[in-house]
Amino acid sequence: MSTDPFPQTVIAVIWDFDQTLTPEYMQKPLFDHFGIDMAKFWREVNELPKFHKRRGFDLISSDTLYLNHILTYVRHGEFKGLTNRMLFDLGKDIKFFPGLPEFFGQISDIPREEPYKSFDLTVEHYIVSTGLRKMILGSAIAQHVKGVWGCEFVSEVPGPNYLDDETAILDRGLDELSEPGILTDAAMEMEIQDIGYVIDNTTKTRAVFEINKGTNINPDEIPVNAFIPEESRRVPFNHMIYIADGPSDVPVFSVVKRFNGTTYAVFKPGDEEGLEQVDTLSKQGRIDHFGEADYTERKQTSLWIALKVRQIADKIVESKRNGIKQAVGLPPRHLS
Repeated sequence: MSTDPFPQTVIAVIWDFDQTLTPEYMQKPLFDHFGIDMAKFWREVNELPKFHKRRGFDLISSDTLYLNHILTYVRHGEFKGLTNRMLFDLGKDIKFFPGLPEFFGQISDIPREEPYKSFDLTVEHYIVSTGLRKMILGSAIAQHVKGVWGCEFVSEVPGPNYLDDETAILDRGLDELSEPGILTDAAMEMEIQDIGYVIDNTTKTRAVFEINKGTNINPDEIPVNAFIPEESRRVPFNHMIYIADGPSDVPVFSVVKRFNGTTYAVFKPGDEEGLEQVDTLSKQGRIDHFGEADYTERKQTSLWIALKVRQIADKIVESKRNGIKQAVGLPPRHLS
């Protein structure tokens, strides 16, 4: 009897967010809400590594310095009263490229076609982003995705010896969590104070392995660093399609391609520099194909992604049929 925990009938379409699904950085609604010059903010972020290095700090995590700078803006009153609730609500103002979010649903419907529906195939969409998870969860795309990896802020920071202080661990009016990982209403309304979780361009690969092994589905039973044979993993890499926009996604492109997954790069329609960038990635063999970030039905990018989903589905069906043939012996027949 097989001991494999998963039937391997899931196709994972994994997306970057900024510049892949959106023409602008997701934080634009945040800057607009507070009347902050977004271009100035990003110039400040880009200069922070030089600022710190001039003061003797050689190792700076530049990918996520913007999170610290957001907190600096909170402390100095530029983002006064910024809460996780506000980030979630501002997510509804994020604008997407043409064809989204409808395209997510169209791709998810492919397993309902023949012959796939007889084999219980499913398509799962995931977002792995260095952006703000709460804003993604509040956006129009959220209802179409299975999971989101992104950066998180926390709203309470306990002080030293807080475990020894009974008043520090009392409920203090916070209601019980309805589900693990769901913030209480009170916590959502508190001003953010610290960074709770970080995704950078390198640790994106961890999220991909969590999807691969099924850690995201069974986190208590399947540690991401546990050894699991390929045939026992929930989503094999050759059942994955990773879609992103540029050089910052090279670590994930490399991992997915190395394990026979599919990679696709997009660029903003009409952007010559963006085209040159993804063309370079193609020449370097880092991606399988590229196209404009236009997901309208019958356009190149939507057609190509749908084609690859169907090709992966065809291979799964073929594998399942071969398995059935091997498992079922020939029926008895009359001897002449």
